[in-house]
This record gives sequence, C-alpha cells and structure tokens, in this order.
Amino acid sequence: MPSADEVREAQRRTWAGLAPGWDRWDGVIQHQLGPVGVAMVAALEPGDRHRHLDVASGTGEPGLTVARLVPAGRVTLTDISPEMLDVAGRRAAAEGLGNVETRVAGADALPFDDASFDGVTMRFGYMFLPELRRATTEMVRVLRPGGRLASSVWVRPDDNPWTSLVLEAVAAEIPLPPRDPDAPSMFRCAAPGTVEALYADAGLRDVSGHDVEVELVTTSPEVYWDMISEHVSLVAAALAGAGPSQRDRIAHRTRDALAAYQDDDGTVRVPGVARVVVGTR
Repeated sequence: MPSADEVREAQRRTWAGLAPGWDRWDGVIQHQLGPVGVAMVAALEPGDRHRHLDVASGTGEPGLTVARLVPAGRVTLTDISPEMLDVAGRRAAAEGLGNVETRVAGADALPFDDASFDGVTMRFGYMFLPELRRATTEMVRVLRPGGRLASSVWVRPDDNPWTSLVLEAVAAEIPLPPRDPDAPSMFRCAAPGTVEALYADAGLRDVSGHDVEVELVTTSPEVYWDMISEHVSLVAAALAGAGPSQRDRIAHRTRDALAAYQDDDGTVRVPGVARVVVGTR
C-alpha cells in the first residue's frame, strides 16, 4: 500500500493535470456543484468580518462565494495543487476580490495557528485525503470555539449516474481494479455516517448531515463526453490506459447511455447526490 506521502504526491500530479480541464469547463462544473456550495455556506452563517479557510479549494469554491458575501472579511484558499490555486487566484482577481489569498498546503498539515478561522469548508476533498482523521483534527484545530466546519462528499455510485455511467463504459473496455474502500477515491466516503463519525471523533458538536441533489447539464452528449473526460479524476485516470480505438468505443458507449437523460432539444441532464456535513467546535 502506498505511503501517505506517496498518495499526496500522486494527488499533486493528478490535480496539476486536471487543472486545465477544470478551468475550461468551469461554467458547467459550477452549475452542477453550485447547490452544494450554497448549502455549505448557508450552514456557516458567515458574519461581516468572517475569517474563512477553504481547504482543498481547487479552483476556488466555495471560498470565493464566502469572499463575495463578506467583503470586510478574509478568505484563505488552500490546496496541494499550485496549478489549481492559480486558477482560483485569477478568478478572484478578475472579480476584484481583494479579501482573498491563496496558500499551497495539504489538509493534514495546515500552516495556521490554533483558532485562526471562524469557518472552514472542504468541498469534495475528504475522499481523496490519505489520512482522514489527521486532516479532520487539523481543520478542527484551526477553528475558533463556536466556529463551524462544513464539508461535502459524494454518496453511492448508483446515486451518481453522471459519473458511474462513464465508468461502466470504461469497464466494458478496460478491466478496472477492485475498489479498495480505504484508499482515496471519489466514493470513499459514500457510506452513511462516515464523515459524521470523523467530526464527532475530532470533538465537534451539533454534527448533522443532509443530502443535496445536483444535476450535470450539457448542450449535447458530445459536450458531455468532452467535459467529463477532462475533469473527473476517476474517468481521466481510467482513460489514461486506453488506446485510441478503445477511447472511441468508450465515448460511443457513454453517448448511448446518455440517451436516457436527453431532452428533445439534445440537452443532457444527468442527476447526482452529494452529502453535506456540518459540525461546530
């Protein structure tokens, strides 16, 4: 089994490679994930001078949403990928958000003093962390008493056909290794109560979780394929081992599967479900 450091290095390489795709498809991604970010930020109830930390921030959300809501506050975006944070920094600058800073850092070694922040968020980062308990302890450590931690993870693959239908198409061409439930992956934290237990073990109180429905919308099956193959880590990793003819067959199978989710005008709408978990220090 790879060490935690080896996992982190692999994650850095992965997200460096995915950064251009996240940048290119930002409008589609944010439309899909927007309801999750809204639920997370609403749970925080940020005040006027809110000090906020967004962990595994990627291209900036929901940290940038917090920055827009509290112009007198301060938002720090962290990620292990400088390439992803570069995108986030450009977006903050383009919007004139002068209350945002970026910092390259991993969730399990946050370079901040105890009780530095009023709120912490991590959208779809938990499942990729090499050391879940250590990272949770770190995020709780930097929270002030009374501050809140909000995170989100994907639930079961069956509830997320927006990605599982592509993986089924891949599996028809390329044998996929059995999923290790303890290894970092997209659905690692899908089991009910997984994140809630981590929160409770780290000393958070008033822990609660609820599901949020999402929908991935593209103008056509062809656009869906282009987008999903460039920004979803599981799909990109699987396709890396595919030859040109295999890739073409996978794309064809994916487009066929999308027929069940296509409107009369060609628009594709594929559902999904995430879980948002909130706790108070």
